[in-house]
Amino acid sequence: MFEKLKLTEQRFEEISEKLSCPEVVSDNEQYKALMKEYKSLEAVVEKYREYKKAQLNLEDAKELLENSGGDRELKELAQSELEEAKEKCEFLSEELKLLLLPSDPNDSKNVIVEIRGGAGGEEASLFAHSLFRMYSMYCEAKRWKLEILNSNETELGGFKEVSFSITGEGAYSRLKFESGVHRVQRVPETESQGRIHTSTVTVAVLPEADEVELEINPTDLKIDVFRSSGAGGQHINKTESAVRITHLPTGVVVECQDERSQHKNKDRAMKILRSRLFEAKQREQDEKIAGQRKAQVGTGDRSERIRTYNYPQGRMTDHRIGLTLYRLEDILNGNIDEIFDALATADRAAKLAAQADEV
Repeated sequence: MFEKLKLTEQRFEEISEKLSCPEVVSDNEQYKALMKEYKSLEAVVEKYREYKKAQLNLEDAKELLENSGGDRELKELAQSELEEAKEKCEFLSEELKLLLLPSDPNDSKNVIVEIRGGAGGEEASLFAHSLFRMYSMYCEAKRWKLEILNSNETELGGFKEVSFSITGEGAYSRLKFESGVHRVQRVPETESQGRIHTSTVTVAVLPEADEVELEINPTDLKIDVFRSSGAGGQHINKTESAVRITHLPTGVVVECQDERSQHKNKDRAMKILRSRLFEAKQREQDEKIAGQRKAQVGTGDRSERIRTYNYPQGRMTDHRIGLTLYRLEDILNGNIDEIFDALATADRAAKLAAQADEV
């Protein structure tokens, strides 16, 4: 580990020197790439330097203890400093292990989120809207930009499905564990007997891919246009502005109809398609790496039940990590950082355990 840290520090210093060179500063692409790498190494190098300083303090404390002779007070002081320095070294060593875990290359990306009503009919659609509201309020608190790309509303104000992009620093790193089946237990407004119903909603969180990362051959696409329609099937406009794109090699179909412009709907559909194909490609690569899935909190599989929202009890339970919180209303108002922090911590612990098993 420490050999790796030494090489990391050397690379960090090398980049630091390059960033002050006029020829690098004038080359926008090279400067951006180096600055990105610099930022990715900065936290590790700072912690490593802190560790090296703590090691020096440890050596000094040992030397002081050895030379304390019969001086009782000096011996006690040296012993105290030794224990403190040793504790700090151990703590920093553990932090360095976490920082050296392979980072998810998608963590800094923006995301596309797709929410679909599952089992439960209208009640599922209404809860899909509740989840959309939860993520919207979270984005607002983070000062992230949310843009609806496509939606299919019901007459009662729910969503059969809604796709939206979220633009913000670290968006994927916070939202990536949301993929899966979200289950809701509550008494529907339409239920006269007061019985609790269970409905499900699926959420997919896709890292946004650009054209450089994923090239799509235009000949692989079938593009259809049709008239946009709203809740209940009524026509919003009389022009064929809605777009349906089918990726022939994979059979992936994307529709967009929220914009009145056919051109804008096509751009949005391509954005979603690119992200879906990128995620599928990454999932395929991950599955080729033995044990990778076992070292993650949840597989990202959309069929995996990950969370239950129980309205009568005011309870939210995340089944992957056994986390239960009795503040459902607060969570649905977008205060979900505690859940994200717990999931990230559990994921790091799982990866550390997997890394230890390999050693």
